Amino acid sequence: MEYISIGKILNFHGIKGEAKIGFSNQALIASVKEVYAGLSKTKFKVSYVRFHKNFAIVKFEEINSINELIEYKGENIYLLKETVEKNLDKNEFLIDDLIGINVFDNEENFIGHVEEIQKSKANDILCIKSDTKENLILVPFVSELVPIVDIKAKKIIIKPIEGLL
Repeated sequence: MEYISIGKILNFHGIKGEAKIGFSNQALIASVKEVYAGLSKTKFKVSYVRFHKNFAIVKFEEINSINELIEYKGENIYLLKETVEKNLDKNEFLIDDLIGINVFDNEENFIGHVEEIQKSKANDILCIKSDTKENLILVPFVSELVPIVDIKAKKIIIKPIEGLL
């Protein structure tokens, strides 16, 4: 089974075993019914999730005290990859699924493959490794420049603009 990290148990909250969790996707954390924690991928059922400041406060059915939770402090929490994929919107992708995909221009000319995805404040950036250029080609991952992403065909089409390639 493949797992995707969706957050990290930062600390406990209160004395009843609630976990204070750092996360990147609030909608995903709010909707989970079960998670896997730590390197052992221990399965926990989620009783409830509430939000406090920039953290999720999560109560697991199997944990009822600080002492039971403390061994998971600092551990990541995971979902099964297939569960995450089912909850993705049409234009959402897992970063791991984009790495290595071939990139073409809108006339089907091969440009290179996705080497990595970088984060920026505005949007993600596709870093494309070309066979013909020494430096990576950086393309903002926005629909105007990247109109087609076909994970199944392992193909991305970008709309080249002057100075981009």
